[in-house]
Amino acid sequence: MLAKIYKPVPSAMTSGRSKQNWILEFDKSLSATIDPLTGTKRSKNIMTQVNLEFKSRDEAITYAKMNNIPHRVIERQEVNRIKRSYADNFSFDRKVPWTH
Repeated sequence: MLAKIYKPVPSAMTSGRSKQNWILEFDKSLSATIDPLTGTKRSKNIMTQVNLEFKSRDEAITYAKMNNIPHRVIERQEVNRIKRSYADNFSFDRKVPWTH
Protein backbone atom coordinates (compact mmCIF):
# COMPACT_ATOMS: atom_id res chain seq x y z
CA MET A 1 0.00 0.00 0.00
CA LEU A 2 1.47 3.31 -1.12
CA ALA A 3 1.96 6.05 1.47
CA LYS A 4 2.36 9.75 0.88
CA ILE A 5 4.57 12.01 2.93
CA TYR A 6 3.56 15.66 2.95
CA LYS A 7 3.44 18.84 4.99
CA PRO A 8 -0.17 20.01 5.42
CA VAL A 9 -1.17 23.43 4.16
CA PRO A 10 -2.48 25.92 6.73
CA SER A 11 -6.08 27.02 6.39
CA ALA A 12 -6.75 29.98 4.13
CA MET A 13 -8.75 31.55 6.96
CA THR A 14 -5.71 32.02 9.18
CA SER A 15 -2.28 33.58 8.89
CA GLY A 16 -0.73 31.21 11.44
CA ARG A 17 2.07 28.78 10.73
CA SER A 18 1.09 25.95 13.06
CA LYS A 19 1.20 23.13 10.48
CA GLN A 20 4.93 22.46 10.69
CA ASN A 21 5.02 18.64 11.09
CA TRP A 22 5.30 16.18 8.21
CA ILE A 23 2.59 13.52 7.88
CA LEU A 24 2.86 9.96 6.57
CA GLU A 25 -0.58 8.92 5.34
CA PHE A 26 -1.62 5.71 3.61
CA ASP A 27 -3.66 5.75 0.40
CA LYS A 28 -7.37 5.72 1.15
CA SER A 29 -8.82 5.28 -2.33
CA LEU A 30 -7.82 1.68 -3.03
CA SER A 31 -9.58 -0.22 -0.29
CA ALA A 32 -12.92 1.60 0.09
CA THR A 33 -16.05 -0.33 -0.84
CA ILE A 34 -19.70 0.63 -0.57
CA ASP A 35 -21.85 -1.22 1.94
CA PRO A 36 -24.89 -2.58 0.05
CA LEU A 37 -27.21 -2.25 3.06
CA THR A 38 -26.48 1.30 4.23
CA GLY A 39 -24.72 2.78 1.20
CA THR A 40 -21.79 4.06 3.28
CA LYS A 41 -18.12 3.55 2.51
CA ARG A 42 -16.26 0.92 4.48
CA SER A 43 -12.78 -0.46 4.50
CA LYS A 44 -11.30 -3.71 5.74
CA ASN A 45 -7.81 -2.27 5.80
CA ILE A 46 -7.14 -0.41 9.05
CA MET A 47 -4.02 1.29 7.64
CA THR A 48 -6.24 3.77 5.80
CA GLN A 49 -7.07 5.32 9.19
CA VAL A 50 -3.44 5.77 10.25
CA ASN A 51 -1.72 9.18 10.06
CA LEU A 52 1.76 9.48 11.55
CA GLU A 53 3.36 12.84 12.35
CA PHE A 54 7.10 13.51 12.14
CA LYS A 55 9.16 16.59 12.99
CA SER A 56 11.10 16.48 9.71
CA ARG A 57 10.83 15.10 6.19
CA ASP A 58 13.90 12.92 6.70
CA GLU A 59 12.40 11.24 9.78
CA ALA A 60 9.29 10.30 7.80
CA ILE A 61 11.31 8.91 4.88
CA THR A 62 13.56 6.94 7.25
CA TYR A 63 10.51 5.43 8.97
CA ALA A 64 8.99 4.41 5.63
CA LYS A 65 12.24 2.81 4.47
CA MET A 66 12.79 0.95 7.76
CA ASN A 67 9.29 -0.56 7.56
CA ASN A 68 9.47 -1.28 3.79
CA ILE A 69 6.58 1.08 3.01
CA PRO A 70 6.50 2.31 -0.61
CA HIS A 71 6.09 6.07 -0.43
CA ARG A 72 6.11 9.32 -2.37
CA VAL A 73 7.04 12.74 -1.05
CA ILE A 74 4.87 15.73 -1.92
CA GLU A 75 6.74 19.01 -1.50
CA ARG A 76 4.74 22.07 -0.50
CA GLN A 77 5.44 25.31 -2.29
CA GLU A 78 6.27 27.99 0.25
CA VAL A 79 4.27 31.21 0.11
CA ASN A 80 6.14 34.50 -0.16
CA ARG A 81 4.42 36.78 2.30
CA ILE A 82 4.41 40.52 1.81
CA LYS A 83 4.81 42.22 5.16
CA ARG A 84 2.49 45.18 5.53
CA SER A 85 1.32 47.21 8.44
CA TYR A 86 -2.12 48.63 9.03
CA ALA A 87 -0.73 52.13 8.52
CA ASP A 88 0.08 51.25 4.89
CA ASN A 89 -3.66 51.45 4.15
CA PHE A 90 -3.56 55.20 4.78
CA SER A 91 -0.21 56.16 3.24
CA PHE A 92 0.03 59.04 0.75
CA ASP A 93 2.03 56.86 -1.68
CA ARG A 94 -0.84 54.43 -2.12
CA LYS A 95 -1.66 53.62 -5.78
CA VAL A 96 -5.42 53.41 -5.23
CA PRO A 97 -7.00 55.84 -2.74
CA TRP A 98 -8.53 54.25 0.31
CA THR A 99 -12.29 54.75 0.59
CA HIS A 100 -15.19 53.14 2.37
